[in-house]
Amino acid sequence: MFVDEVYISVAAGDGGDGCVSFHREKYVASGGPDGGDGGKGGDIVFLVDDNMNTLIDFRYKRKYSAERGQNGSSRNSFGKGAPDMVIKVPRGTIVRERESGRIIADMSGSEPVVIAKGGKGGRGNAHFATPTRQIPRFAKPGFKGQKLELKLELKLLADVGLVGFPNVGKSTLVSVVSAAKPKIANYHFTTLTPVLGVVKVAEGVSFVMADIPGLIEGASDGVGLGHEFLRHVERCRLIIHIVDVSGSEGRDPIEDFEIINNELRRFSEDLANATQIVAANKCDMAEREQIDRFKEYIVGKGLDFFEISAATTMGTKELIGFTANELEKLPPLKVFEPDPVPLWNPDELANDRSFDITFEDGVYFVDAEWLEDILRMVDMEDYESLQHFQLALKTSGIIDKLEEMGINDGDPVCVCGFEFDYVR
Repeated sequence: MFVDEVYISVAAGDGGDGCVSFHREKYVASGGPDGGDGGKGGDIVFLVDDNMNTLIDFRYKRKYSAERGQNGSSRNSFGKGAPDMVIKVPRGTIVRERESGRIIADMSGSEPVVIAKGGKGGRGNAHFATPTRQIPRFAKPGFKGQKLELKLELKLLADVGLVGFPNVGKSTLVSVVSAAKPKIANYHFTTLTPVLGVVKVAEGVSFVMADIPGLIEGASDGVGLGHEFLRHVERCRLIIHIVDVSGSEGRDPIEDFEIINNELRRFSEDLANATQIVAANKCDMAEREQIDRFKEYIVGKGLDFFEISAATTMGTKELIGFTANELEKLPPLKVFEPDPVPLWNPDELANDRSFDITFEDGVYFVDAEWLEDILRMVDMEDYESLQHFQLALKTSGIIDKLEEMGINDGDPVCVCGFEFDYVR
């Protein structure tokens, strides 16, 4: 089963929490705070695996989560960073953000790519000691790891793409010029999956040819099978347009040629403007008048024209030789550049102090996700720890907003489930 488009969720690991600890050792008085920092959460890393040629594995597992960083510990011991989660994908996979469609990475090279970054570890209480605050009873929680909804889209890496109506001989051509052995039969939609073949022209000279499943009129609108596979032609440096010049299917070759080009144009203007060679197939079954009529039309458009019979290999050597020469003049395979806009910035995440305050039944409810982590690390029995919490409320603007809403001394305030009486 060939699968070339899937949706998955990835979550990088959260950073470990900083530690609240104090040095205790015999004969050492006032050892001071020695809580270590938390470890970094694991990244989500994508890596190309050339043994994979489909995305079918992602149909059965759609959620991927990296491990959380280890918490810091006493004696200034840092928490251990979590290992990265490596996800293997076929070469040519485009990684997009699902909602916006932004390209995050084009997995065409062999280098691993970090898709989602793990959160940094929180700082231990050893960082917060000052001459006036010698016993800090609080630490920082680890930062959250990045979470993304992704769309994986496989676009085959081939130098040459074969396009044309079903049953015009594309699979046969691939089978006679390469070692690929696609299933061939005399009925429509024989090719249900793209087939790649390596064409060897001479010693050290070769290129990859892709047999793209047959297109029909309306393919760019989702009709038939062609729409599912048009994306695989996008990377091709050159297109060989195979046309049944004999009209064995009862169609007009010129009309077939225009219909396919129109579908390519509607799918992608760049694709329509790609270098194209026209191969008139089944010439052994066609009348000379049919061939000449079609040749005159194609040459009149300024395109290169070849008479071939894939079944008998007539003209295939000349077609392949010309194709190899044309490829030398063309730029390398298209690589989709990642969107330059950063998807995630740990500093921005750390500085996110958005909140929402509602007043219901005499209680002020403060909703701020970032405060939950701070509350986890606050010792409500410790004065300095509570001061740290109060400072967070003040610097974020929550206190100012409460006063703007008319809060009075003694009014109850609920912050992420923790309720206290407001005191100016």
